[in-house]
Amino acid sequence: MTLLYTEVEEELRAAVRGLLADRCPPAAVLKRAESDPYDLGLWKTLAGEIGVAGLLIPEEHGGAGASASEVAVVLEELGRGVAPVPFFTSSVLATRALIQAGAGDLLERLADGSATAALVVSFAASSYQPLRGGSVRVADGGERLSGTVTGVAGADVADLLLVPVDGGLYAVQGAEVRVVPSLDLTRPVATVTLDDAAATRLGDVDLAQVLLFGAGLLASEQYGVAQWCLDTTVAYVKERHQFARPVGSFQAIKHRLADLWLDVVRAKAAARNAAAEASEASEASAAVSAAVAQAWNAGVAVRVAEEALQLHGGIGMTWEHPLHLYLKRAKASEIALGTPGDHREALASLADVPGPEGGQQ
Repeated sequence: MTLLYTEVEEELRAAVRGLLADRCPPAAVLKRAESDPYDLGLWKTLAGEIGVAGLLIPEEHGGAGASASEVAVVLEELGRGVAPVPFFTSSVLATRALIQAGAGDLLERLADGSATAALVVSFAASSYQPLRGGSVRVADGGERLSGTVTGVAGADVADLLLVPVDGGLYAVQGAEVRVVPSLDLTRPVATVTLDDAAATRLGDVDLAQVLLFGAGLLASEQYGVAQWCLDTTVAYVKERHQFARPVGSFQAIKHRLADLWLDVVRAKAAARNAAAEASEASEASAAVSAAVAQAWNAGVAVRVAEEALQLHGGIGMTWEHPLHLYLKRAKASEIALGTPGDHREALASLADVPGPEGGQQ
């Protein structure tokens, strides 16, 4: 296993970064954040022309049959741009669930970007608590579902809602999707209500494994957020002058940026390792690498975004600067698919390291 990027991954990165720079600069994301956050035109281009929607989908179902490492590269770039597209919710979480369930016909619809899907699970759930945020029950011999799930990401723009219940994955029709206020303006969440909704069982699904897979890849998006904040801040302190000198020339600023750089480099290594382990390692090893990546990267993204806002001074506090989008994305993703505390606690048992006496973690 190597943490270096392959030539194919670098080409994929260049394609995604070029498109985002042309169609979705941070200023454009900020402009539409409060009115129409999702850019579905951009998503059609990413899915149809670059082919990111089908990266995880096997070739026999029209996908690329790529590994999690290629998906991680896309997530890095989407994190750098806080891109308002349903890639993570549809092409990672929902796709992973459909692959487990063996729903080939639905995978083909997702592969070419003609449809998007959302896994009806709270974004605050985790592999350790997969049912957090709501519950759903099966009725009428498995043909009807009822219940409410809060904090579902991507549901408002999904063509297909997938509900995991009792080890099975169901496609539902007639669900009520109500968008609720969200800290992250670029990734809205919704409450999904099922009132005797028609359902079709697609197959078996291991929800905990799907959420663990997603948590490992979410670390790449968090790394992308942190890298953009660091790069933007370094460029700013080189240009901003005070006392006839660049702000970045002051020793205290240099030290703060050096510490952030070390944090981001570690986040990159943790994210790359989690992506590689998700594709190639055993389930136990993948669980450890995902927990390590989330325990570190979630906090780093928040810390670097906070420091970026502070080092930008007054302009960083304004609504007109996109920095607040990155801080909100970082903070929202910190509690997504398990908090850093959840993952650190899990690592104690995963790595067979006993916690402190007295039950304190």
